[in-house]
Amino acid sequence: MQTHTQNNVVENTISISVNKRLILVISLLVIASTYLTGCSTSRYQHAQDFVPNPILDPSVLVDAQVKPEPLSAMGNPKRYTVWGKEYRVQNRAVGSVQEGLASWYGMKFHGHATSNGEIYDVYQMTAAHKSLPLPSYVKVTRKDNNESVIVRVNDRGPFHQGRIIDLSYAAAVKLGIHKMGTAEVLMEVLSTPHTGPEKWLQVSALSNADSANALKSKLQQLQSWPVNIVHDSLKKLYRVRIGPVPDGFETEKVNQILAEQQLPAPLILAEHQL
Repeated sequence: MQTHTQNNVVENTISISVNKRLILVISLLVIASTYLTGCSTSRYQHAQDFVPNPILDPSVLVDAQVKPEPLSAMGNPKRYTVWGKEYRVQNRAVGSVQEGLASWYGMKFHGHATSNGEIYDVYQMTAAHKSLPLPSYVKVTRKDNNESVIVRVNDRGPFHQGRIIDLSYAAAVKLGIHKMGTAEVLMEVLSTPHTGPEKWLQVSALSNADSANALKSKLQQLQSWPVNIVHDSLKKLYRVRIGPVPDGFETEKVNQILAEQQLPAPLILAEHQL
């Protein structure tokens, strides 16, 4: 009877030991599975960045076309933090310059959302910047050979020491830095998104439709803001207006262009005066 009891104790001890080991093995497998699943469901499909299919004829690459744009709904917080460092998004930066390293980013990020919600395309003339309002337009010039490219900034980065702008692959090819990876550049801000109050600049009120259309074409060539003709059928006039234009610096800039072309000083209108 005692021997039988002892055998049961030994069997139970062995069974408990085996169960503990089994639980340990299962736990390790679950942890490993969770880790691997976490990696596979990362935002990016690839762990490392890599070079896209080459652009065989760089001469076909053209600069981004600078045009007025509203502030993006995404990607423009007052401040944000990356790797423990806080960055502040600028309100206005037109005309400002910055010197430092330009780099580029490739296929790891291709097809994924940029900071302002657009989809990154390595073959478009875009870029990432840490603090410019999105979207902005900048001119990037190499300091060693004066080659330049104009890009549309729609993303955040680069967050490496000394780098001021991350170019798309296409922009890097046009600038000639896709093989070397980085280069010392001068970056000039050409345009930032408009926010706040807007104005319309009425340049003329003409009685002839052809003359109004001719003036509209001329104004559109001189500056980048929309130009419209409003027909006043009661007074039989065609009012040629530039706008909407952000009040302040941009309005003053258009005024200066008109003055340089010896055009009459425009009538400045708010929205309720249209």
